[in-house]
Amino acid sequence: MKAVRLVKVGAPLELQEIPLPEVGDNDVLVQVAAAGICHSDVHYRAGVSPTRPLPVTLGHEVAGTVASIGAKVSGLRPGDRVCLHYLATCGKCQYCKAGHEQFCVSGQMIGKHRDGGYAEYICVPAESALPLPDSVSFAHGAVMMCSSATALHALRKGRLVAGESVAVFGAGGLGISAVQLARLLGALDVFAVDIKPAKLELAAQYRAIPVNASQSDPVEQIRRATGGRGVDVAVELIGLPQTMQQSVRSLAVLGRAVWVGITSRPVSLNPYSDVLGPEAEIIGSDDHLVGELRLLIEYARRGQLDLSNVVTSSVALDANAINNVMDKLERFEGEVRTVITP
Repeated sequence: MKAVRLVKVGAPLELQEIPLPEVGDNDVLVQVAAAGICHSDVHYRAGVSPTRPLPVTLGHEVAGTVASIGAKVSGLRPGDRVCLHYLATCGKCQYCKAGHEQFCVSGQMIGKHRDGGYAEYICVPAESALPLPDSVSFAHGAVMMCSSATALHALRKGRLVAGESVAVFGAGGLGISAVQLARLLGALDVFAVDIKPAKLELAAQYRAIPVNASQSDPVEQIRRATGGRGVDVAVELIGLPQTMQQSVRSLAVLGRAVWVGITSRPVSLNPYSDVLGPEAEIIGSDDHLVGELRLLIEYARRGQLDLSNVVTSSVALDANAINNVMDKLERFEGEVRTVITP
């Protein structure tokens, strides 16, 4: 089968012909219908977030059709529409039992630690395959598996309470989901911070208050709009030291900044005025939980989570096309979300 793979860190992805995956007793083989290109994939290619082992097929936002099932699999059959939880976990370790399966001691992330969805087929544990309603497209099912799920997990980590205010730094694929999900969780005011007018216009369609960071300091804009108070929860989805700093400085007293964006560069903060004095919290948010995926799928089925404007383009399973999309993401350009349609 064809697969687009990371062969060497810092080098373009390559199209390779590799064997069809072997299906274990508890596995399912899925024919990929859509695989999202995530900014995390750009970090993997660049080595900012290490992958192992190489070569590896990237792609952790995946949806498709069950092609075959293992001998011990029940509840799924060939032809079923599914979207894939990107973590393959043991279900038995202390973290899995406590509901923190993203820290599973033997867990593997598809597209990072094991082959992912930039391919014609992918093999995953059957427990990772979640039914996808007919009313939800494969493309939307795919991006829910990371961009929407990561946004939901971040908001939950931020302990968002109905009636509070939120600032979302980055109005891309994750950000548009975060805006909608913050509203669903009860936020009264949601600010979307970006430098791209088109992304801010899209966020405004989902009732976000646009904050154009290219025009003036977004912290000052947020504070003016909140009467000097700041926001209760700030979610940073970009991974730049500047926006991480701004997310903390936009907080109200007792506010929570949730950092999702990946960077290897240090962030400069004033310990007293930024954190200690207002008793602010900086919270790391990594991955998501399978239970959150089920909730997202239900939101999408009911039409409460609208991804029609999130998936803005598609490309074939072609290394040059995929590398081009990733190059644009690396420069913080390009579409909101691009999916691969093998």
